[in-house]
Amino acid sequence: MSSQVLTQQDYRFSAFMLGLRAALPLTLAIIPWGLLAGSFALESGLTGLEGQAMSIFVFAGAVQLVVLGMIGSKAGLGAILIITLLITSRHFLYGMSMRGHMQQLPLRWRLILGFLLTDELFALTGTKPPEQFNRWHALGGGLSLYLGWNMATAAGIIAGQQIPNMDALGLEFAVAATFIALVVPGIQKISTLCAVITALLTSVTCELYQIEAGLLIASVLGMLAGVLSARLFSEPAAPHNEGQST
Repeated sequence: MSSQVLTQQDYRFSAFMLGLRAALPLTLAIIPWGLLAGSFALESGLTGLEGQAMSIFVFAGAVQLVVLGMIGSKAGLGAILIITLLITSRHFLYGMSMRGHMQQLPLRWRLILGFLLTDELFALTGTKPPEQFNRWHALGGGLSLYLGWNMATAAGIIAGQQIPNMDALGLEFAVAATFIALVVPGIQKISTLCAVITALLTSVTCELYQIEAGLLIASVLGMLAGVLSARLFSEPAAPHNEGQST
């Protein structure tokens, strides 16, 4: 019995480490973004402790940068909450997509993995069939990203006290590079290509016309384009299997 328990523990630890290693390249890619968030917190008028607490409890890169800018411009709480809702609305879609992966898990696991669920972690785990989902693998990947983000934020706070105007260094390019690396390998169907092109053109158009809900609009139109093109080209639907995770 003890050897069986030990084997199960070894399996969980192995899955955890595999998840951590799988997320490591993405963790390295978000470090410049975290540095920028840390330094930007100081420029927005927050203390170092407040800036670090934001990364600890919010853990949302795009939201943090936008909210910090709004705090610096003295925006009201209502406007900040609305923009936060719009930017993070895609996480509702992530959660719906991963319902079959997590619905059999205890509540504590769903809360933990839900908090750690980022664009990067969804790309690593959410695009796989439910029967291939492993909670320990997802936990390892999520913690890798979480710890990397918070350490980068701390480094940005320290560097921001010594190097003013870090946003002028072009660190935000790491954001675009990360998402390009996440999206491009997943373009394997015509419907996916149509969705990506539609979302790309829509987001650029909204940015040019300074439409604040551009991210949400691009996401919705991209999904509609993907669904319609899948029906047009008669692509087979992905099999749905609500298998249990280990």
